[in-house]
Amino acid sequence: MARQLVADELIDEARRASGLERFDSESFREGLEILLSDVNRDTRPEPLLNRSRDAIVEALTLRLKTTGYLESHPESLQRPIERPVFVFGIPRTGTTLLSNLLAADPARRSPLTWEIDEPVPPATTATLRTDPRALARLEQERKLLAAHPEAGKYYRNSAIYPNECVFIMAQDFKTLRWESLGRLPAYRDWIFQTDMRSAYRYHMRFLQLLQAQAPGVWNLKMPSHALYIPTLLEVYPDARLVWTHRDPFTATGSFCSLISVAHRGYIGRVDVEWIRENCPWQAAEHANRVMDARDALGEDRVIDVHYADLLRDPIGTMRRLYGALGDDFTAQAQTAMRAWLADNPQGKFGRHEYRLAEFGLSPEALAPRFERYLARYDIEREG
Repeated sequence: MARQLVADELIDEARRASGLERFDSESFREGLEILLSDVNRDTRPEPLLNRSRDAIVEALTLRLKTTGYLESHPESLQRPIERPVFVFGIPRTGTTLLSNLLAADPARRSPLTWEIDEPVPPATTATLRTDPRALARLEQERKLLAAHPEAGKYYRNSAIYPNECVFIMAQDFKTLRWESLGRLPAYRDWIFQTDMRSAYRYHMRFLQLLQAQAPGVWNLKMPSHALYIPTLLEVYPDARLVWTHRDPFTATGSFCSLISVAHRGYIGRVDVEWIRENCPWQAAEHANRVMDARDALGEDRVIDVHYADLLRDPIGTMRRLYGALGDDFTAQAQTAMRAWLADNPQGKFGRHEYRLAEFGLSPEALAPRFERYLARYDIEREG
């Protein structure tokens, strides 16, 4: 019989790894138990089961460290998160590009990859990109890309670039970061309908830790913020919301391809049948739930950015976005964004090639799922 992952054993391992005992709450417990029930039913080789186990223990360890820091620095919890910008949309619609351009602006603050992974002690404003932990991660990244340059074509990231809120909310075990790691139907169904308030409250606590010595107006990115806008606004009532748009058929093909990479890494095979069923449904849910929220909140509550515009005229598109946000688009911001674009041209690490047909899909088959979205928005088609 395959080895089973047990929540209490993983929690004990995290406590040993961190040297800490106390969680701020056990709001993570339900999601962890549902996740483990799915993982334990999903046959995967022992080394890959260990990869899932290690990722779970790491998330629990980070929660313990976050709790420990905030308990010893309670003043951090008194510092508000004001007017944060949340970027979301159907997966693979340019949220990463937009997030990186926002992060290039020296007047803005984004959660960087290295500090999400190693938040304690928090960096200072002066050391956000020069902290020894950041430099060590950059060296690891250099070696990885030298050995596997194709890795960069799937998802452009770096230790000192912004990363997704999925890795923060993973510490509450309410995030699609976990769902992407295999055929996990019970967790998938649960994460799409569960109450997300504890995840967003924990998200705020984590940002309060990160801004303890490096404050600023936050730029935050996660495609699946699209699924939970009412809850997001309950926790962050003055949030500014930015929706990225792209041809949903192209985006869905890219989404399927990206999840297939996750499958190879965590279950050792691509579950094409599950991807074919799951990814198009998820992609459509991202669009439908934003439209539902917009109907309730008013059209102007959400700012639209089109991926085609961002590729064609990135600086002009960012200027218009800043105007909609009510922020100054300074000369320093433009210079920094142009420098980032020059260092990160399209296809720098090769072209991410994918076809819907690889997953038994076609635009014609997907059209009913996106009929409402395409009828409402003028989306430039890509093929």
